[in-house]
Amino acid sequence: MAGRPPGSRLRPETPTGKMGWCLVDFRVITIFPGMFDAFASHGIIRRALESGRISMEAMDLREYAEGRHRVTDDRPYGGGSGMVMKPEPLAGAIRSARSALPNAKTLLLSPQGRPFSQAEAMRLADLEGIIFVCGRYEGIDERVFETDIDDELSIGDYVLTGGELPAMVVMDAVIRLIPGALGNEQSSGEDSFSDGLLEHAHYTRPPVFEGKDVPEVLLSGHHGEIGAWRLRSSLIRTFLKRPDLLDKRSFTDEEKQVLREWSRYLGRLADE
Repeated sequence: MAGRPPGSRLRPETPTGKMGWCLVDFRVITIFPGMFDAFASHGIIRRALESGRISMEAMDLREYAEGRHRVTDDRPYGGGSGMVMKPEPLAGAIRSARSALPNAKTLLLSPQGRPFSQAEAMRLADLEGIIFVCGRYEGIDERVFETDIDDELSIGDYVLTGGELPAMVVMDAVIRLIPGALGNEQSSGEDSFSDGLLEHAHYTRPPVFEGKDVPEVLLSGHHGEIGAWRLRSSLIRTFLKRPDLLDKRSFTDEEKQVLREWSRYLGRLADE
């Protein structure tokens, strides 16, 4: 077995029976644990689980509810529409997860949370464990938020039926940053937003498709020229699609040189 990655814990039981170093433990508290079966069964997520790089468990909130009907929600005090997630089962589930993962952070997925970003994914990838609380209905009882939630995240300014899909989005973004999760260790470092810019344009075979050629430089084998082309492509895509990302950027000398070339070119066009 390979040497121990920094920050990992040995987990001898993986889905394939292999021994491996686990880098991040995930727990998801939800009333629909079955939603995560397909998520964990394909692609990078499945491989990360099978290799033991991560562990994941979807915890059924209803198992922590009392009574024959296992009720997890109730009407809000003060009236109003909708239902609120009850404090007893939610607190019980969170505390059970924390007993297994004492160093984990507990995150509530909610439209009221801080916006999730690539920078946040990178921060979360350094944690030993993450407990996701999938909000539903009008939200959770405020008393649980005050005592058992470490942070609150949102994947966008829109409302979904629950926090399950946002939890999957966050986990997907985090898992691909975990060493060994991707086949190519450079891939996550070259993703959009990883360096504050959108990723460059991509091409694959065939070299000509419906009369459109792959840029010649990408076929040249000259790594320096290819790198320069990709930087220009990344800058122009960011400028056209997400100019807000450039507002506070500290440009490198190479990026400044590209911008000066554009400025001279645009100046010539304006003078024509």
